[in-house]
Amino acid sequence: MKLVLFIIILFLSIQTSFAAENEYGIVNAWFNGKNATVEGFSMKIGEPAEIKVEVISKIDGNVYIELNEPGITKSYNVVNGLSKFDESIDNLKIESGWSKTFTWIVAPNGAWKNGNAPINIFVEFSKIKTDKKIQFTIANPYILDEQYSSSTPAQTTGAAQPSPTGTSSPQAPFISALVALAVILGVWTIKKKTNRR
Repeated sequence: MKLVLFIIILFLSIQTSFAAENEYGIVNAWFNGKNATVEGFSMKIGEPAEIKVEVISKIDGNVYIELNEPGITKSYNVVNGLSKFDESIDNLKIESGWSKTFTWIVAPNGAWKNGNAPINIFVEFSKIKTDKKIQFTIANPYILDEQYSSSTPAQTTGAAQPSPTGTSSPQAPFISALVALAVILGVWTIKKKTNRR
């Protein structure tokens, strides 16, 4: 039974992980106050959203930060922030323990719509002749073909996003956890019965 509980805790911790870390540094990220990676919501063209990234260095050296989109079509404009998409923010000659929080306000620009457009963070921690990189998706909104006209920012509270015809929306992590728990308990019960024989 302890093994089952350990597997469940491990599975749930993987589902709720929002930070990335290596021996050179730590990166935390939020989208409209929600821990990254935020999924399962939609945005309208022109709808603003806040991205916040905290970077902590464990080394003396340089730290390079870049907000980027993996797609060919650039779906967002930076309304406010220290850099545009795909532009590096260079932090040179920093010391171990250095930390800084970066904030951007972004909005879909209408170049991509009726589909998902992920927003990623890329951070490189660099010291003489070696570097370590951290990169992950901060948010993966579905961009609607509608113009934004309100003062309310992107709803990241699990609002349904449209799905293409013939496909279903992804299941929530909680449902996946319940399915995994049921499978583990089923295997454990069968194994226990087999061992009694």
